[in-house]
Amino acid sequence: MKITIIGTGYVGLVTGACLAELGNTVFCLDVDQRKIDILNNGGIPIHEPGLAEIVARNRAAGRLIFSTDVAASVAHGEVQFIAVGTPPDEDGSADLQYVLAAARNIGKHMSGFKVVVDKSTVPVGTADKVRAAIQAELAQRGATTQFSVVSNPEFLKEGAAVEDFMRPDRIVIGCDDTPEGEQAHMLMKKLYTPFNRNHERTFWMDVRSAEFTKYAANAMLATRISFMNELANLADKVGADIEAVRHGIGSDPRIGYSFLYAGCGYGGSCFPKDVQALERTARDYDQDLLILRAVEAVNDQQKQVLGKKIVARFGADLSGRHFAVWGLAFKPNTDDMREASSRVLLGELIARGATVAVHDPVAMAEAKRVLALDFADAPEKLARVRFCESPMDALRDADALAIVTEWKTFRSPDFDQVKSLLKNPLIFDGRNLFEPALMADAGFEYHGIGRSIHTRA
Repeated sequence: MKITIIGTGYVGLVTGACLAELGNTVFCLDVDQRKIDILNNGGIPIHEPGLAEIVARNRAAGRLIFSTDVAASVAHGEVQFIAVGTPPDEDGSADLQYVLAAARNIGKHMSGFKVVVDKSTVPVGTADKVRAAIQAELAQRGATTQFSVVSNPEFLKEGAAVEDFMRPDRIVIGCDDTPEGEQAHMLMKKLYTPFNRNHERTFWMDVRSAEFTKYAANAMLATRISFMNELANLADKVGADIEAVRHGIGSDPRIGYSFLYAGCGYGGSCFPKDVQALERTARDYDQDLLILRAVEAVNDQQKQVLGKKIVARFGADLSGRHFAVWGLAFKPNTDDMREASSRVLLGELIARGATVAVHDPVAMAEAKRVLALDFADAPEKLARVRFCESPMDALRDADALAIVTEWKTFRSPDFDQVKSLLKNPLIFDGRNLFEPALMADAGFEYHGIGRSIHTRA
């Protein structure tokens, strides 16, 4: 099939590359010439395991095209995926300006039947707005071309997006109950047939239910994380071990183990934005989602937990103190710094007068860019951050180590070397990578999240 992907960001690039891998001819459009140049020169603008190889293979085979030519992109694909950004607006709602701009471009140039697929995460009712935008452009040029707007939300985890796309748990597709919707149904079924050979993974529903499903899924996962973080904070107070609790409740099949890990808060491009957008949608309908408001509030507070633990140990004035931080990206296997907990911790430590040495296996370049924006009003503060090429280099002469991202490379360090490089054998573990008893045996003072037996060397 001939497919057009509008937007070569995280979702668009993964979707386009994976559909090309299945034998489709995919035209990827982006208005950012710099990004298109990177892709056409063999580069990848994001870090995602396995993606570079798929892009290179399908570019070489002629199945993957990158361009800024809007008219050519509309002419190419019988299915047009809109996969542009939907950043949060000032009031927390999803900003649909890029989605609607893509829809208008389709309306301006289409000359035959098109299936327009909302792949971006969008609020309930967005398909109606996309349909209206296309119809307005068609009316302006006196065209009567038929089309259908479909909702096909993505369920991709950063760091495992290629695997998620190629072996999906589910494929959610919302179509209209119209003749055009039936035609769209057949084309979408044809497109996704390769994923359903083993067993049926597609869930067909109406468009609004499909739009709602994406937000509901992310809201549920965010709720589990914030719930466990609240319990972890209480576990610290009452003398319980949240890891033991996690095993105890996760063994209940009604609960399960997924997304029950306590830590220093969630970040990224999805959970924070989608929780806010769902809350905003509810307010538009005079509903107050009390649980989701609490989820967001808990997460905002949880990002401050590591800083509070450090202040409790060293005092409010950290002038003259120096800390090592392992992990900057919001999660492992990505360089994404959006809403990352590390940014909150670094801001707190620097505001209190400390200096910091940081290391991340992948996100160093992106971290430098983002932190320059965070400290734009006080560049002298950014000068107190040293970016280190290795985790061990970051430890030199640090008063303590704080772990923010659970990269695998951090899980089994040479603890003798760690102790020799630190001024104090002291670890603040924001992701509970280590066992408190083992840390005690190794001579470390260890502070986890909800692991109340703080050992002191």
